[in-house]
Amino acid sequence: MRVLNVLLLLGGLAVFNSQAAPADELLSLRERAQVQDNLLAKRVEHLLPRLMARSGIDMWLMISREYNEDPVLRTFLPADWLQTARRTTILVIARDEQGKVHTLAVAPYRVGSMFERAWDKSAQPDQWQALNAIIERFDPNTIGVNQSEIWAHADGLTVTDRASLMAELPEKYQSRVVSAEALAVSWLETRIDAELAYYKKMVAVAHQIIAEGFSTKTITVGKTTTDDLVWWFRERVAELKLSTWFHPSVSLQRSDNQRFDHEATFDDDKAEVIMPGDLLHVDFGITYLGLNTDTQQHAYILMPGENSAPEYLQQALQK
Repeated sequence: MRVLNVLLLLGGLAVFNSQAAPADELLSLRERAQVQDNLLAKRVEHLLPRLMARSGIDMWLMISREYNEDPVLRTFLPADWLQTARRTTILVIARDEQGKVHTLAVAPYRVGSMFERAWDKSAQPDQWQALNAIIERFDPNTIGVNQSEIWAHADGLTVTDRASLMAELPEKYQSRVVSAEALAVSWLETRIDAELAYYKKMVAVAHQIIAEGFSTKTITVGKTTTDDLVWWFRERVAELKLSTWFHPSVSLQRSDNQRFDHEATFDDDKAEVIMPGDLLHVDFGITYLGLNTDTQQHAYILMPGENSAPEYLQQALQK
């Protein structure tokens, strides 16, 4: 086998070198949980007050039942929680008159260190009445709930939980219930500086994995298929104790002087044996510290006698 069978068109080398690789610097699972909880605390302290003020939401209610969590509520849970527990968890985020944000959990257990435990079941057996007491204490002009016709991630309140909320909510507050769509989307899409520092490391790890996948260490030209490569990416991510937030895809374009079938080229259900002259494309993302990456790259398989990718391909990627 020739040493340079695979050439990354984005500047990577065909022969994978694992020395001082970014993946070697990944934190342990325990360390990741600590970092993730610290990042959440910083987001709540420095980001959330600004987002609530901008969206005009005085109180944000997130209500979920075990194993069917609101996707936004999930981002407020401690890192060592894989899901909520017990029947119903109600998180309350409220702004007082001075603009200070208070985080409370109306739940029969403590929700990490971020949320004040705001329900003593022995003193008040009714969870909804405990919530109403908090609402009356803050007397918000707007009560945001996660409902949206446009953004799926901002539509986490189920029909059943909304019906229960409205049935138990005092009449004077029912007209104050509004969609928290803008707040939910802003919370999900906005990153603080501390998170961006980790994002740079994450992207480096993703690029490293792709470089390893698009190398002679992984690909045997004439034998390895695109589907083999897809599952190699899944296995490699698992080895690093990471996860993928979508199934990777690997497709190829092949020069055919007789006929070029564009639809077949991007048919994900068709596993193709990787051959010289093929142009590979990968769509790949990892999850780390509650953050996701999304990376697409190309690789060209050198033809016999070639030392670099054709000029037209190099020019295409420069445009």
